[in-house]
Amino acid sequence: MMNAVPETMTAIAISEPGGPDVLQPTQRPVPHPFEHEILIQVAAAGVNRPDVAQRQGHYPPPKGASDLPGLEVAGHVVALGRNVTRFAIGDTVTALVAGGGYAEYVAVHESNALPVPKGLSLVEAAALPETFFTVWHNVFERCGLKAGDVFLMHGGTSGIGTTAIQLAKAFGATVLATAGSAEKCAACIELGASHAINYHTEDFVSVVKAVTDGHGADVILDMVGGDYIERNFDAAALDGHIGQIAFLNGPIADVNFTRLLAKRLTLTGSTLRPRTIAFKAGIARALQEKVWPLIERREVLPRIDATFPLLQAAEAHRRMESSGHIGKIVLTV
Repeated sequence: MMNAVPETMTAIAISEPGGPDVLQPTQRPVPHPFEHEILIQVAAAGVNRPDVAQRQGHYPPPKGASDLPGLEVAGHVVALGRNVTRFAIGDTVTALVAGGGYAEYVAVHESNALPVPKGLSLVEAAALPETFFTVWHNVFERCGLKAGDVFLMHGGTSGIGTTAIQLAKAFGATVLATAGSAEKCAACIELGASHAINYHTEDFVSVVKAVTDGHGADVILDMVGGDYIERNFDAAALDGHIGQIAFLNGPIADVNFTRLLAKRLTLTGSTLRPRTIAFKAGIARALQEKVWPLIERREVLPRIDATFPLLQAAEAHRRMESSGHIGKIVLTV
């Protein structure tokens, strides 16, 4: 039986732009679910790089979204807005939210929530939305990855990377990945990569060309930017697609675009958070149809690096910023 929904809740707010210690507990009113929204009692919330950027003052929430960090949650439905048809009180769900995930309760449009895949814990389920939505849209919808393609994932042990390696392999691609240590390269192989490239000791362009007999990568997913932008042109195959989703090494580079023309490359980029509810709903439908069965068969699973209690969100951010993690970092509520 569900507990009564309280009027206030504990949440983690950003007191001012800065380091992890600006993440401070606060009391907020529990959101009210409107129209097609459901209210989720949060059991776990994923931690993502955009949360770090928001904390630093570089990634403000879109208009109308909560100012609290947190883009993905899992938990139980405890209240329904009028006209909700997909879920009932008591259902376990995971959801992509535009903000507000670092809290005991969050409201979200029902179309941006999904049932928790059978067999998954709520911690595992909280690690799904941000990375799976991002990978599905960028790798499969925008870049058109298909069976038989060569896929190169930069940052293979990030939350995005561990998801992309598994999904690309599950859909029949040959997967290559870059990572920053022998341990991380071994994790990429364990997740399904055919080759893992230590970017501290190897040149990924040379390795990609060598292991593909000069073919190159048909699809590249990059969150590094900087000098990787031009090097991706070198590593790409003819008619290849490059998806840019972040710029950890900076968004500005001196790039020779000749190879973009000569190889007929497609360079595309996107951000997920500001997109419309309807757009995200389309990705949710595709995931439920094409990916949730893989998760329920345990062919693809979120890789959990560490969990922290909600009140230790600052420690979770320190873990992420250390870049020592392999997989997802999750807050438990």
